Amino acid sequence: MQNKGPYYLTTAIAYTSGKPHIGNNYEIVLADSIARFKRKEGYDVFFQTGTDEHGQKIEIKAQEAGVTPKEFVDRVAGVIRGLCDLLNISYDKFIRTTDPDHEREVQKIFRRLYDQGDIYKGSYEGLYCTPCESFWTESQLVDGKCPDCGREVKPAKEEAYFFRMSKYADRLIRHINKHPEFIQPVSRKNEMMNNFLLPGLQDLCVSRTSFKWGIPVDFDEKHVVYVWLDALTNYITGIGYHADGDSTEQYKKFWPADLHLIGKDIIRFHTIYWPIFLMALGEPLPKQVFGHPWLMMSGGKMSKSKGNVIYVDDMVDFFGVDAVRYYVLHEMPYDNDGNVTWELVAERNNSDLANVLGNLVNRTVSMSNKYFGGIVSDKGVVCEEIDGDLKKTVCSAYGKVSEKMETFRVADALTEIFAIFKRCNKYIDETEPWVLAKDPEKADRLSTVLYNLVEGIVIGASLLEPFMPETAQRIAGQLNTSLRDFDRLEQFGLYPDGNRVTDQPQILFARLDKKDVERREEEIAAAQKAEAERNADDRTGGGEPQAAVDMEAKPEISYDDFARMQFQVGEIIACEAVPKSKKLLCSQVRIGSQVKQIVSGIRMQYTPEEMVGKKVMVLVNLKPAKLAGVVSEGMLLCAEDAEGNLALVVPEKDMPAGAEIC
Repeated sequence: MQNKGPYYLTTAIAYTSGKPHIGNNYEIVLADSIARFKRKEGYDVFFQTGTDEHGQKIEIKAQEAGVTPKEFVDRVAGVIRGLCDLLNISYDKFIRTTDPDHEREVQKIFRRLYDQGDIYKGSYEGLYCTPCESFWTESQLVDGKCPDCGREVKPAKEEAYFFRMSKYADRLIRHINKHPEFIQPVSRKNEMMNNFLLPGLQDLCVSRTSFKWGIPVDFDEKHVVYVWLDALTNYITGIGYHADGDSTEQYKKFWPADLHLIGKDIIRFHTIYWPIFLMALGEPLPKQVFGHPWLMMSGGKMSKSKGNVIYVDDMVDFFGVDAVRYYVLHEMPYDNDGNVTWELVAERNNSDLANVLGNLVNRTVSMSNKYFGGIVSDKGVVCEEIDGDLKKTVCSAYGKVSEKMETFRVADALTEIFAIFKRCNKYIDETEPWVLAKDPEKADRLSTVLYNLVEGIVIGASLLEPFMPETAQRIAGQLNTSLRDFDRLEQFGLYPDGNRVTDQPQILFARLDKKDVERREEEIAAAQKAEAERNADDRTGGGEPQAAVDMEAKPEISYDDFARMQFQVGEIIACEAVPKSKKLLCSQVRIGSQVKQIVSGIRMQYTPEEMVGKKVMVLVNLKPAKLAGVVSEGMLLCAEDAEGNLALVVPEKDMPAGAEIC
């Protein structure tokens, strides 16, 4: 295979706040399939992934766990890396933002940007809420109080460092217009241009003083570098970038990155902040940023307390690595969210993997042994129409798969590969080997048929290897051959004439009984609920009832006052952190046939990922207001205890989005 040059691929680095669920693991499997495919095409691939390990949330979680932040992230990073290894991820480097070389380089980058005037010291100034550690303007207050917690605010100022985003905005707009492939899919590009760049960028805060678990600003150590400069720069520090100008040969070889593969929820950081940082450093921009959709739990977002979180190690233990890889790759649409349940994975296992692929390989090996003692030989007795159509399907597959992979349509690429296996199964029905075997004069035709089947399977398995590497190798082992390079997949007839297949065919994928799947799912759900209850007991003193909360009574209202308020069930379909606030989340909430944007001060209790899919109670007809510069069109109802901890109010039973609360 001819060397086609370097190819640098990255994923977003996983946040070490806890064990990721299968929706988080989808990205790394997708990236791995692309990396493996590119290697087989002849590229010199460098594939980097890793963990993002700083920030206030981790500092808090470490305190709750009674360990240091470093001890906490060491444990979680080990879990994340272990899941990567379990999924057979072929990464070349696993970077951690607590790696000493990364931390040193981030400090150098911060200092360089400060020295050249792109970073300046300023301050947040306004009305300060002490419990929330947030600044507000008069227009953001609700009834003169903090919009997050409703407490009193006082005039205050906090020192911080800011990056001059507006200095580079026009240059970034020109780059995006000149390189339409830079942000993919196109819908993500339009969102970034219309919602963020064209309206104008505000300067970005790039340091914090409210927590300590971060990389210190080396010339002002009461500040720590905030996530944008810390996490994003891993893409260059991991391959040897040095801010003082002596970057490594590896960096010069692989940068700019060919692909940043990320979730759609962090597209803004990677297509606006990150390119502008690179412009300021005088470095080329990545060639492409692809914002993939989310893998969702059927019926909503995964939740430990509901017992419906799907962890990839549980699924691998039951279905196997390649069955899980196949499902998450095949069932994710290009530009829409996918869906995962135990039942759906089982159905796909039975239909595609057991029936189409596994049965094909087993029948072919078994018939070769039964009729010819395992010897596979091309006797040249052909049926031009039937054999020709089979060969056309098999030999044209690589071109179709390669075309799909160029635009990262991985699900479509897998469909093209399985078209080979389906065509081979059809070929068995057309040629009826069991009928040919009854006529000794047709022995050579039978031998040719089985040779064609083996050859088709080898080509299909060679294409399948980037997506299901273990399965592809197992198929090759049963056929007693090697998987082929991609430059040999358009030639039919390369399987060695007279070769012998294994005399003991193995089942690649067993059919699964629905009751066994349900039983295993119920066992895991019960264990998750029990764990959630134990954790709740720990937080409330070993299961003792929590103290009641008294609050100051408000003036009585009439029923007419209450009737003017419209409460409905809403479903959160998207959520992201509000950049200008430490406490706010911005949710897109589906209520009936409409979607409302609602800003809520619950960022310390919920991550954006945890919010998506939740059914919540919404005050729908609240007058729109701006919070931290973002319009909010309603209010999510929450409960609050004496310590200020918040919990969303949710329906006891599953109710449709839009249902009236009365």
